[in-house]
Amino acid sequence: MAAQSTLPAAAAGRFSVGGDLPVNRLGYGAMQLTGPGVWGDPADPDEAVRVLRRAVELGVDFIDTADSYGPFVSEMLIKKALHPYPEGLVIATKGGFTRAGPGDWRAVGRPEYLRQQCLLSLRHLGLDRIDLYQLHRIDPKVPLEDQLGELVLLQQEGLIRHIGLSEVTVPQIVQSRKLAPIVSVQNLYNLANRSAEDVLRHCEEQNLAFIPWFPMATGELAKPGGPLDRAAEAHGASPAQLALAWLLRRSPVMLPIPGTSSVAHVEENIAAAEITLTDDEYRELEAAV
Repeated sequence: MAAQSTLPAAAAGRFSVGGDLPVNRLGYGAMQLTGPGVWGDPADPDEAVRVLRRAVELGVDFIDTADSYGPFVSEMLIKKALHPYPEGLVIATKGGFTRAGPGDWRAVGRPEYLRQQCLLSLRHLGLDRIDLYQLHRIDPKVPLEDQLGELVLLQQEGLIRHIGLSEVTVPQIVQSRKLAPIVSVQNLYNLANRSAEDVLRHCEEQNLAFIPWFPMATGELAKPGGPLDRAAEAHGASPAQLALAWLLRRSPVMLPIPGTSSVAHVEENIAAAEITLTDDEYRELEAAV
């Protein structure tokens, strides 16, 4: 394996999740490795394996998944492609969203369910401990102290290293941090949708990792004739690459996790780490969308 400094993903810079998990800031999100509606097996499982291996070859050392992707299809593909895992590879997963079918997502935060899903994720990923386990959604029907309390118990038992949250508000983060040592937040955020700006600012202030899901609006920002098309042509890059470069430039706590089921696209996405935007280019992109 090439030296860390020579790998494309390393150009994104580093962030230490929880203070003790240093990763390159451009990661890989494994949701798109499943079938339609994030349900079932992918059309080409061999390509999914190739995508994961290529991402790691290019320096990605942070992979984000969830038990609900498939369900479990994504986690098992990660194990098939990469186990035994190379030293330094951080695999983050999530629990707390149950699935009844394609496109059907329902928050379930009962402590016994979260424990069951964590144990299943450990088995499906082939891990003894999950480096970052995220509450996929806060279940409004279950007291938050019960949901996070179970994750803290799993952490005390050595099954979880760090705890994260997903799709939360600033008040929810503040409340959660009184109950558990939260190190990361994963919210919807991209150049076209910055509704979580206050959450990002809070993460910056508290040095929490901010993991933007939907970082390229699944192609909307990158489509021909789209808002980034002209800027991309002028920069000699693709719109998708500029969308990712903007995120990396936006904040030092930002850990984008673009997902794809194509080796060609994963190579293109990771190359975005090597794009350096000037102040003017950064502002122009912000104003273009």
